[in-house]
Amino acid sequence: MNPKPDRIIIFDTTLRDGEQCPGATLNVDEKLLIAKQLARLGVDIIEAGFAVASPGDFEAVNRIAQTVGTPDGPTICSLARAVQKDIQTAAEALKPAAKPRIHTFIATSDIHLKYKLKKTRSEVLAITEEMVAYAKSFVDDVEFSPEDAGRSDPEFLYQVLEVAIAAGATTVNIPDTVGYTTPAEFGAIIKGIKENVPNIDKAIISVHGHNDLGLAVANFLEAVKNGARQLECTINGIGERAGNAALEELVMALHVRRQYYNPYLGRPVDSEAPLTNIDTQQIYKTSRLVSNLTGMLVQPNKAIVGANAFAHESGIHQDGVLKNKLTYEIMDAQLIGLNNNQIVLGKHSGRHAFGARLKELGFELAEGDLNKAFIRFKEVADKKKEISDWDLEAIVNDEIQQAPDLFRVELVQVSCGSNACPTATVTLRTPEGEELTDAAIGTGPVDAVYKAINRVVNVPNQLIEFSVQSVTAGIDAIGEVTIRLKYGERIFSGHSANTDIIVASAQAYINALNRLYAALKKQEEAGKAEGNTSAAASV
Repeated sequence: MNPKPDRIIIFDTTLRDGEQCPGATLNVDEKLLIAKQLARLGVDIIEAGFAVASPGDFEAVNRIAQTVGTPDGPTICSLARAVQKDIQTAAEALKPAAKPRIHTFIATSDIHLKYKLKKTRSEVLAITEEMVAYAKSFVDDVEFSPEDAGRSDPEFLYQVLEVAIAAGATTVNIPDTVGYTTPAEFGAIIKGIKENVPNIDKAIISVHGHNDLGLAVANFLEAVKNGARQLECTINGIGERAGNAALEELVMALHVRRQYYNPYLGRPVDSEAPLTNIDTQQIYKTSRLVSNLTGMLVQPNKAIVGANAFAHESGIHQDGVLKNKLTYEIMDAQLIGLNNNQIVLGKHSGRHAFGARLKELGFELAEGDLNKAFIRFKEVADKKKEISDWDLEAIVNDEIQQAPDLFRVELVQVSCGSNACPTATVTLRTPEGEELTDAAIGTGPVDAVYKAINRVVNVPNQLIEFSVQSVTAGIDAIGEVTIRLKYGERIFSGHSANTDIIVASAQAYINALNRLYAALKKQEEAGKAEGNTSAAASV
């Protein structure tokens, strides 16, 4: 899937930079689900992780390379510091990919050189040359990033990029690491690189930026006008601090305003050819999947994929849209895959029809997952007469959450009312298979449920976010609950969907607690292994 020279290359880093967002940690199976959807979306490159960071990151990069990195699929990339071990590990993880890329980086701003690296400019130049060449010895496709390029001395930046390209870098990425630059400044940086790096014609200019000032997308679009041809972005704009440039916003800006951007790519102004390889009808589905798996909710007024992005409440707007959508809409909701709430199935529908509809919606489930999803569908269908596509998506996304199955909710019962004391009784099955029941009172039914669960599980935590959203309209709508727990400095998310919001709340809480419990167990086992190793060494 090599992009045409006159197209913008979309480099998705949701699984690397996006996952660094507090609370958005994904396990290997969840990363694989997202990677498959990114391939359907049509991204050119998937940065699958930072292979050397942990065994889990290595496994994720390796499995994505094996499963998604097919000859007709996207390029699979792993990040690596300009260090031999990082590059070796990345190369090993990427071996199964038909089109592997190693993305290596080193900081170039004076503030990073002085306080972080404690190295001189000449040392950084030498490391750049050596490590890019080393990465090139493993793969043909090497990307180099001068970290904090936005705050680097331009003359030194030109030198580093020239050295990296001469050593074999095929893409040079210009990161606005701290989201500091403005569009005019960022455009000028790209223009300066085009004019002052002698061998720049041998590499593609890429951009990477954070949204600390809310300017990431604007910066990228200005970069395109000045010669950038690869955009590094994430689904829903998730990422460290204020996040990254949002893929959906960039793609749709380039699509809706292609006549404006055509000349910058050497095309006729009136060309209708797409500027990216993205299948825009997969955008909304991808956004929902990433939101559900990471626990990072999309704000209602978020551009392109927010719940209000195509909603009109003003009477003047409603009147105009009813007469002609173009009066107040610059794109069709169906263009991003946001179809009408079509009623498709009911409680009498069979497994074959259910599976066929899921395939039409883009879900490819293994036999076991399909069976679980079908059982959930039947449970919901008994409560709701009509099941919409959005309901189906909620059911399937809920079933494919891959939180460790440790504690399980067996029973939730609440008593509450205007003059009653909210009381909850819960029964949980423990990881050892024992059933434990406890009860608690709270300020409301959900608070009571959570207090009862905490008495059973007995794992200290702080609930920092609780959110409920309705999947569809109507009194019988499925409710989606997303929560985030804090333990120390780590954040764990949980998600569940059910027609009973109290049950969904309990299941979401257990989902998050299971993630926390699994992390504590893993930490405990690692500590024991380290202790045994130390004891053996002392002997």
